[in-house]
Amino acid sequence: MKKIILIGGGSANLIAADLLSKSAEVHIFEKGKTLGRKFLVAGNGGFNLTNSATGDDLLKHYSPTDFFQPILKKFDSEATRKWLADMGISTFVGSSGRVFPKAGIKPIQVLQAIKKRLIARGVEFHFHHEFIGFDDAFQPVVKFQNQAITLEADHFIFALGGASWSVTGSDGNWLSAFEKIGVKTIPFQSSNCGINVDWNADFILQHEGMPLKNIQISTGNFSKKGEAIITKYGLEGNVIYPSIPTIRQFLKDKKTPILYLDLKPNNTIESLLNKIKNRKILPKNYGYIFNLNKTELALIKAFSNKETYLSPELFTPFLKKIPIPVQSLRPLEEAISTVGGIDLQEVTSNLTLKKHPHISIIGEMLDWDAPTGGFLLQGCFSTAWEAARNLQ
Repeated sequence: MKKIILIGGGSANLIAADLLSKSAEVHIFEKGKTLGRKFLVAGNGGFNLTNSATGDDLLKHYSPTDFFQPILKKFDSEATRKWLADMGISTFVGSSGRVFPKAGIKPIQVLQAIKKRLIARGVEFHFHHEFIGFDDAFQPVVKFQNQAITLEADHFIFALGGASWSVTGSDGNWLSAFEKIGVKTIPFQSSNCGINVDWNADFILQHEGMPLKNIQISTGNFSKKGEAIITKYGLEGNVIYPSIPTIRQFLKDKKTPILYLDLKPNNTIESLLNKIKNRKILPKNYGYIFNLNKTELALIKAFSNKETYLSPELFTPFLKKIPIPVQSLRPLEEAISTVGGIDLQEVTSNLTLKKHPHISIIGEMLDWDAPTGGFLLQGCFSTAWEAARNLQ
């Protein structure tokens, strides 16, 4: 029987362990004292396990698509829901296709159900074992009670996460260890994060924490409706996170990203202009005429010139395309996810390292991107299944 060691006790390795335990001796080595810490932290805001999208509707949320197409085809969101159902975890589809555990099932209960099955299948857990590098024979070395221990197995699967939420163990410190064994890595960058905006001091003093509801943003070829929150440093929210790949590319090209904000996405410019047609309009009446609150009016004023704000004919189209320059992205520690890590050119189609075929890489260690809404966790599950399936 093969001996397979999984390094990292997060969601990706949990599903890999379940599949492998049917035919192999499986060990999970985790540097913390428990499994699935990021799994549990993510559950604090609503335990979004996957997304109900399938086929091309699922694939379009991943980058690069050519990398994910065969992986998602073999293990998609429906497969994830079936896997959970087999352990007694019923799910339902919520807003925007998000999939959650049935009402009353808490994140810890999902984790306990998975752990219970792994234990029943003979999977062994080794806590407080931190990966610190490789020996001269390219075997993983872990630190336990200040002692360096070289691990021995037929195969190793690494799922050490990206570089966000270091409190859960995903700190990205493993990059240098792989670089030392000749594996090309890409520096981590924030994804699914907030953006930095140079707010006017008076504006942010009055409007920090205020929501912007039913808006649409666009930048480059990206456009999306949703909501955002005004923060001291810039903007956060479900309409901001999916725009990050486009903004990141602008920053990479040394260009200033401009986020165009539409406060009335359900109205055309023509319909809005009709509200002021043949009427004498004063700026003090804008809120009433266009149904704008104080925060929205202040935002328009902050990014328009005096001529535009005082002219109803100029003000009206402007509220549908307010240009907000983006300075930068929020730091890695605040990001929901990251891009970067192991260059995808370094792995085979079954996710083993080309230079070290006794090692597989899964989850957020690989350089891929996806938005929130269940897609991140699904990506981890799918890559884990692909790697494990090829070791059976």
